[in-house]
Amino acid sequence: MASGPRAPLDPELRQRLLQEARSPWRGLRRALWFAFSASAAVGLATMALRASAGEEVALSDLGIQVSALGLFALLLWLDRPQAPSNDET
Repeated sequence: MASGPRAPLDPELRQRLLQEARSPWRGLRRALWFAFSASAAVGLATMALRASAGEEVALSDLGIQVSALGLFALLLWLDRPQAPSNDET
């Protein structure tokens, strides 16, 4: 089965495919990092409200929430789209 000459690929589509090949599943990862960050922020806000109401909040629980929020926010920031480079392969 012989194949004829291929039609050139749309440059915009080619660029999107190259970007996806460089960083697969970026959209799903960013959605997860955002959801985990939001969950940690809600947990931290709940602890802050409980503490302001006079309830005792364990320092270890507070540390877990703060570190989770910091970690997932950092992962979300590190997984941001980079500036387009001029080297096309």
